Amino acid sequence: MKRKAAPSHPKWKRKFFASILMCLCFGTLVLLMHTHYSRTMTLASIRPHQLMIQRPKIAFLFIARNRLPLDMLWDAFFQGGESKFSIYVHSRPGFLFNKITTRSSYFLNRQVNDSIQVDWGEATMIEAERILLKHALEDPLNQRFAFVSDSCIPLYNFNYIYDYVMSTRTSFVDSFADTKEGRYNPKMDPVIPVQNWRKGSQWVVLTRKHAEVVVTDDTVFPMFQLYCKRKSLPEFWRDHPVPADNSKEHNCIPDEHYVQTLLAQEGLEGEITRRSLTHSSWDLSSTRDRERRGWHPMTYKYSDATPMLIKSIKEVDNIYYETEYRREWCSSKGKPSPCFLFARKFTRPAALRLLNTNIPLVSATKCILLRLSTRQMFRKITQRVEELVQSKAHFNFEVLAGQIDPLGKRNTGHHHSKATPAIPEVGSGLARYSVIIIP
Repeated sequence: MKRKAAPSHPKWKRKFFASILMCLCFGTLVLLMHTHYSRTMTLASIRPHQLMIQRPKIAFLFIARNRLPLDMLWDAFFQGGESKFSIYVHSRPGFLFNKITTRSSYFLNRQVNDSIQVDWGEATMIEAERILLKHALEDPLNQRFAFVSDSCIPLYNFNYIYDYVMSTRTSFVDSFADTKEGRYNPKMDPVIPVQNWRKGSQWVVLTRKHAEVVVTDDTVFPMFQLYCKRKSLPEFWRDHPVPADNSKEHNCIPDEHYVQTLLAQEGLEGEITRRSLTHSSWDLSSTRDRERRGWHPMTYKYSDATPMLIKSIKEVDNIYYETEYRREWCSSKGKPSPCFLFARKFTRPAALRLLNTNIPLVSATKCILLRLSTRQMFRKITQRVEELVQSKAHFNFEVLAGQIDPLGKRNTGHHHSKATPAIPEVGSGLARYSVIIIP
């Protein structure tokens, strides 16, 4: 009797389940590989961006009367460093930086919205500084805070200045003991004792910690508002009552004392490099130009702006403080270095002349400065300008100073245009003026 074969259903089921299990394993493996690949690609695209935006920045804090006359120079300076800086401008109340008032996109709408009217020699100047710092501190990436005037120029390219400033943990504050009588008001004592009284330049570069100290100060600032005031000079008597005896007045200029005295008061002088990074020329005793004498530093005009001037500023490697018998040798990253990164006060024509030279003030700027005197020369230059315009994608054209048209009418002010400029006709009576081409 033959034995029946066992049914094959169990073997078929085992093969079926084994196939399903293999498909599940393979699908899971593919899914894991796809997830890992997607995550890798996402991180690869995000990390460079995060590294770019998370670099510590220098906040450039501009103090201006109205517009910034040297904005095109700063525009060239900032190019290429977009992730390493931020800009804040304190100008007169209501002044806006738009396409009419500035030709640099870096300054568009960078004015603070709570600016105040600033008077030289008054506490309003240090109040403006505090306003700028308050806005700049809102960005956590701002780690250095550099005050800049509207007549200031950079002496080096952006990367050099950035590395110089960020290479140390200290603030750069020009600070020394003020031993001259007349500045310190005894009424400040005991809140501000005379041993903490300091003097220096207002153009400081602060760390974030010291910027916060300035903004949160509610002790030293009120005393300055009350007792640190400019001496009444005849030129200001129109706006203020004539003093009975101005010889007894204390001639205190708040912006030359505030930050320095505050940091001394807070016991933070060990955290600062006691020198400024901004050069100013105060030695005016030998000049014959009386307009250049006074309380303000020398203003560099067109004729002053030479390569030798810039070279002499860059070669300064130490500063001597007579009141403290102290010589400050300048260094960066532990090596001897130039003392100054910026310089003031420069007029617009002076800055344009520097741009026209081979001095590496900025990293990528081309400027052609042409001095004209005759109609024939002007026509030749007109032809050259047209060639330049055709070879470049974008130009700003400007006529500085004044010009006399063929009808003999005086035309002053500035002329701007983009693309090919409509160059004005110039009469033979023109003495001298400048044409500046900025690509």
